[in-house]
Amino acid sequence: MNLALRDVQHNLFRFVLTCLGLSLLMAVVLAMIGIYNGLVADALNIVRAPQVDLWVVESGTKGPFAEASKVPPETRDAVARLFGVAEAGSITYQTIEADHAGSTLRLYVIGYERGRPGGPLQIAEGRNLQQSHFEMVADAKTGLALGDKMRLGRNRFTVVGMVRDTMNSGGDPAVFITLADAQVLQSQLAPAAARVQAARGASMSEQATVAAVIARLEPTADAAALGRTVRQWKHLQAMTQAEQENLLIRSVVDKARRQIGLFLGILLSVSAVVIALIIYTMTMEKLKQIATLKLIGAPDRTIVGLIVQQSLVLGLAGWGFGLVLILAIKDNFPRRVVLEPLNVAVLGAIIFGVCIAASGLGVRAALKVDPATALGG
Repeated sequence: MNLALRDVQHNLFRFVLTCLGLSLLMAVVLAMIGIYNGLVADALNIVRAPQVDLWVVESGTKGPFAEASKVPPETRDAVARLFGVAEAGSITYQTIEADHAGSTLRLYVIGYERGRPGGPLQIAEGRNLQQSHFEMVADAKTGLALGDKMRLGRNRFTVVGMVRDTMNSGGDPAVFITLADAQVLQSQLAPAAARVQAARGASMSEQATVAAVIARLEPTADAAALGRTVRQWKHLQAMTQAEQENLLIRSVVDKARRQIGLFLGILLSVSAVVIALIIYTMTMEKLKQIATLKLIGAPDRTIVGLIVQQSLVLGLAGWGFGLVLILAIKDNFPRRVVLEPLNVAVLGAIIFGVCIAASGLGVRAALKVDPATALGG
């Protein structure tokens, strides 16, 4: 006879409620792990999306993600002529808010040159940009659909394609438009502001700039050597793909990543304490029954097995239900939640260790029980 199973059946309702409470706690822990992974994945996704080897930005800056960068558009031709560069393209990034269907959308607008690096590589629905103006490819998180029309600045754009999981480090979904449209969006003033500038005699013919020039290299090219060549031009800074990714992790998302990591550690600590208290309380409630078992000659391993098995069932049930719950609702989170099998397995191993450690308190209390307690009133 399995005493742990019998005890669970005897107090089934309370045991199920306890498992439900633990599952909610485990779901929060898994959500924080997923948000932590999603934060890093979103930050790296934008910089990896163009699939390039070299980033050329304004000298003295760490742009285009860590800080603002302005590069003359003719830089692209200069970079493209370098030995070892297969193709180069100009790109811009900007965050805007736009009204659509009665709500305000915060969008990360990426402007690129058609036929050059920088555009979406995989279209989930629809097609890529084909016209020079007023077409848009949007991420599914925007809530837009194929054929929707949306005003950006003073122009209306039509959604012709959809991509997935393309967001910046702040969780804003991306939209792709042509570089020419993006430059107009950056520099175009509202009519009233334009009239004021015209009345002041201010020139409105300022040359449009780009945020960066990106380049794909030949397989035999040395990205670091090309970067040193670009830096000799004095007015430009060059970073390899690896350097750009490290910069994002160390600078752009560092504080948010550490804060979420700290909160995750606190949640795991709270989970361990809660499980230990539950197991200890359940053991203390059964002291008289445990004394009875001792009185009738039950060996210590039977009593230890009762407590450890209940602890493991409680912890693993909470972990399993929590995993099912977070998998069911993770797509409804405002930010992307990325749960990898390794994360889930590591958390399961942690919960297993916590349950074993927590049952130690109960085992210690149970083994110290005097069998004579069973004869008390």
